[in-house]
Amino acid sequence: MQFGYSETCLAHDPGSRHPESPDRLRAIRERLKKKHGVEYVEADPCDLETLASVHDREYLESVREFCVQGGGSWDPDTAAVTETWDAARHSAGLACWAAEESLEGASGRETPFSIGRPPGHHAVFDDAMGFCFVNNVAVAAQYALDHDAYDVDRVAIVDWDVHHGNGTQDLFYDRGDVFFTSIHEKGLYPGTGAVDETGEDDGEETTMNVPMQAGAGDYEYLAAIDGPIAAAITDFDPDLLLISAGFDAHRHDPISRIRLSTEAYALMSDRMRTLANETDAALAFVLEGGYGLDVLADSVALVHETFDGREPIEPDDKSGEGEKPTFDDVLDAHDLDVELDER
Repeated sequence: MQFGYSETCLAHDPGSRHPESPDRLRAIRERLKKKHGVEYVEADPCDLETLASVHDREYLESVREFCVQGGGSWDPDTAAVTETWDAARHSAGLACWAAEESLEGASGRETPFSIGRPPGHHAVFDDAMGFCFVNNVAVAAQYALDHDAYDVDRVAIVDWDVHHGNGTQDLFYDRGDVFFTSIHEKGLYPGTGAVDETGEDDGEETTMNVPMQAGAGDYEYLAAIDGPIAAAITDFDPDLLLISAGFDAHRHDPISRIRLSTEAYALMSDRMRTLANETDAALAFVLEGGYGLDVLADSVALVHETFDGREPIEPDDKSGEGEKPTFDDVLDAHDLDVELDER
């Protein structure tokens, strides 16, 4: 894979006790040293105009001024330093690079993965939250839609971070040109992402949330992806498929109660590649969360290996009878009372 990366993203340091640490990127880079075919690309930072395509300009200017004055706690979870504004611009620029690269034909071993930080999927139109100042994946989606040269009419975003991507959902909730789906832990921060949040106005039925109960694992996630998520994306027929790739649903992540294995990220990546191929969509990945440094690094490395030729290993049948769970089984097990696969 090609990895979008900038040293500037390391300068955003919210403090030694904060889980969203520069060590996240250092751990990924260290792990990828052992892998074949890794390429790093630095992209230009986004300018204010590009960021303002999805965010309120006054909000962006207030973040810039907040950082110029030395930063501090924006809210109880979200902290900034002087360098945070530049890091956020670079993180968004790397996400745009990933979208652009994929639309220009990069695929297979050249599939782009932006590993910028701070992450973005909680940032809403006019506010920062949940460690996020700029919604990187949303900026990248809008960037693709705004550039006529790429001939992009529809973008799909799959968010598999353990937290609901509330910011991304809000930004496109009434839009028909962006399909957003999030699979996340039910009831976890920020408390949004219910199954009945499906979009409104022109965006009706372009949002799909799959909240999982704590304890869900590989079987449940793969059933959801193979069932309603794949069906919805196929029906939407996007030109670009962006993955909000958080790795905090791993069973060893310190702030998650979802039980994904490292192998699950290879399997989900393979499903996304298949979906992109079947819909003739460009495919790009954008880093979100993941706070256990070892499992974050291992999971990103396994995503890379999947695009470098490694065949993902399907989980053994849970029942021992050779049958995979259907999404109906998942609905029953996780108290989901909306039949998403019939939407």
